[in-house]
Amino acid sequence: MRLAVTPAQIGLFGCWQIIAVRREREVLDPKKPNRSDTVAYYASSCLIDEHSDEEMQERIRAHWSAIENGVHHRRDVTFGEDACRVADRKAGHALATMRNLAIGMYELKKHWGQIDPNQTCASWRRSLTFSQARELLKK
Repeated sequence: MRLAVTPAQIGLFGCWQIIAVRREREVLDPKKPNRSDTVAYYASSCLIDEHSDEEMQERIRAHWSAIENGVHHRRDVTFGEDACRVADRKAGHALATMRNLAIGMYELKKHWGQIDPNQTCASWRRSLTFSQARELLKK
């Protein structure tokens, strides 16, 4: 379901529609049968008649696919983020910031052609020294 709004109505600059997406999920593991039915809400800067319902669904899927496959997966596989048991909020925030910084540095070096395109972020991270990281931050 989509609802046309104005930025003033919603209180978000540039928001022209609110989208409600119903998600039905069923776990196929017979040992742990589980079903869920949730509604997620999205704010969009696209006008209501700019895209069809199907196009908006594809945009939402693409957004989450990029996040899960790009950032979250890399942070968990490369840095073991899900296994990290830091309980202090400030320390957890600092660690997340450092992980994002390392991924950003890797992407910059890859963009500049200073990393073999086949080298993974994990293998590059293991070979990175503090002085190399400091030099990257100066650029």
